[in-house]
Amino acid sequence: MAGFNFPEPASAGLAERSGTVVITLLAALCLALSAISAAAEPDRWRAEGWTTDFSRSNIDFASIMSGGPPRDGIPPIDDPAFLPVSDAAGLDAKEPVMSVEIGGEVRAYPLRIMIWHEIVNDTLAGRPISVTYCPLCNAAIVFDRTVDGQETTFGTTGKLRNSDLVMYDRETESWWQQFTGEAITGSRTGARLEVIPSRLQSWQSFRDAHPDGEVLVPNNPGMRDYGRNPYAGYDSSAVPFLYRGPMPEGIAPLSYVVLVRDLPQPLAISLDKLRREGRFESDGIAIEWVPGVRSVLDTGDIESGREIGSVAVTRNGENHAHELTFAFVVRAFLPETTILK
Repeated sequence: MAGFNFPEPASAGLAERSGTVVITLLAALCLALSAISAAAEPDRWRAEGWTTDFSRSNIDFASIMSGGPPRDGIPPIDDPAFLPVSDAAGLDAKEPVMSVEIGGEVRAYPLRIMIWHEIVNDTLAGRPISVTYCPLCNAAIVFDRTVDGQETTFGTTGKLRNSDLVMYDRETESWWQQFTGEAITGSRTGARLEVIPSRLQSWQSFRDAHPDGEVLVPNNPGMRDYGRNPYAGYDSSAVPFLYRGPMPEGIAPLSYVVLVRDLPQPLAISLDKLRREGRFESDGIAIEWVPGVRSVLDTGDIESGREIGSVAVTRNGENHAHELTFAFVVRAFLPETTILK
């Protein structure tokens, strides 16, 4: 999930008109309200109806913030619908999609849909997966949704930690950090989800590479204004939204950064450096900058977003798990990791 969304058209229109200024003002307002209401407390969450076992936790509860919507106010997709690539229409050639391939089956999940729903509980090639996207962190991560041998599905809590989506599983109502895939409070505290490699690429490149693939389509096209970015101007902002942690040094907080975590030492490299150099190799990992991909978090109209490109990350020729996120996210979750600039 992400954090604060603009579910009402009037709010979304205001964000589009005022862009970064509105986001900054809303961030300041929400932080002020958070200070007034004091640190988040399990008693308040229980009053909201949560049955989570808050006696078990590996975080400071004061780090949890309300993102605005209630539980599942940003509604996950539990019964996803797909079309063959050849039948899909209405997508701009350069807009980003999350692509996932398992067992020879491949699907695209357009960010124009993910930005409004943040979680898709799906099954691909017989494997239960949760496709997740946090707009405030630009974190597009796919997980195996099996925990201790049991399938589960995930929803959105309406909470944030380090500006990142806090998910919950529907069996135990344990809360999970989307960026780390770790249960942070509840009976499953400390459990980790398996990450499944995925990538962000343009719709055109996916379509060309996988003409027999499938693409996610809205179950109800009128449910949201798909194609509109409710966070207009966000990735040009000076500060992250609903974030009160330390900022990275020597790089703008909302600079795009490629992160590869499953190495002896996590590797983080700025997208600008990759754009300049074209390719980077380290520890057997090859990272290649790929042009022709729009930002989904730039203009209100996703089809008009500026081109930022994306990356292909491989290890021994195979797609490798990574994230294209923001510098502040690396600082928040991996404070010892140096971002190569």
